[in-house]
Amino acid sequence: MARMTMREAISKALWEEMERDPKVFILGEEVGVWGGTYAVTKGFFDHFGPERVRDTPIAESAIVGAAIGAALTGLRPIAELMTINFAFVAMDHIVNEAAKFHYMFGGQMTLPLVIRTTGGGGRQLGATHSQTPDAIFAHFPGLKVVAPGTPADAKGLLKAAVRSDDPVLFIEHATLYQTRGEVPEGDYIIPIGKSTVQRPGRDVTLITYSKMLDVSMRAAETLAQDGIQVEIIDLRTLRPLDMEPVLESFKKTNRAVIVEEGWRSYGVGSEIASRIYEEAFDYVDAPIKRVAQKEVPLPYNRTLEQMAIPSVEDIVLAVKEVM
Repeated sequence: MARMTMREAISKALWEEMERDPKVFILGEEVGVWGGTYAVTKGFFDHFGPERVRDTPIAESAIVGAAIGAALTGLRPIAELMTINFAFVAMDHIVNEAAKFHYMFGGQMTLPLVIRTTGGGGRQLGATHSQTPDAIFAHFPGLKVVAPGTPADAKGLLKAAVRSDDPVLFIEHATLYQTRGEVPEGDYIIPIGKSTVQRPGRDVTLITYSKMLDVSMRAAETLAQDGIQVEIIDLRTLRPLDMEPVLESFKKTNRAVIVEEGWRSYGVGSEIASRIYEEAFDYVDAPIKRVAQKEVPLPYNRTLEQMAIPSVEDIVLAVKEVM
């Protein structure tokens, strides 16, 4: 295995898939000459050329619309949106076309489209550039929603997304690009729709994904000093949602804390908690706790922004409460 950043893992996955399949191409704002807002596609333009690495105008609706058309005609586009907040501009294309065409036309067409985008707060980008609206997109059947929390998962899941015949929204957290980890070399693929145990434990099941996996792992270290062993389940994919590892863990621990960066109301945590209550009610020994962002537009001020985003302390308190 090689140790690399999440940025490098994502870039490597894209490079390998473009080398493997000439139908794969990238389009988006500044993905070519500039090399991408987060330098993920640096060097791609010189190697693959302007036909396969296409700079676009600042027009998310045009980017996604063009990508949908390309996918319908046999190509495998990877559309990059600078931030998930701008996906709202292309909402009609994403949820009324990409997510529904295969179903509405009786399976006569496939839509092998990947929409790569960046989400989450923590970089002082203000309320309109720091949102975590993952649950909104996961609401729509027909659209796969992937949000990795480690470099290895980012590589394996992105390669799977590129090869999928269904549209995939691939969400990369803005503060994880420099995160380092062991990444398998070669043609490493992780199936979309499979949750995994990232840390075994016996006392409390902690369910999370994306950036909150890192925060949860640090909280687990703090809790271990007090003799509390949490089992951390990383969802990795929000749709399709794999509840099997969650339920298996909960039946062992009988307690659960769900951690997400999005807002608590109508969020991922609400869905997970409901499914646990519906499918494992007899195993409940304490009310399920949800840890999430404060119910405010994310502040620009760094101190206030950090206060609004879930912290290690928030998770530790929630775990101790269910104990």
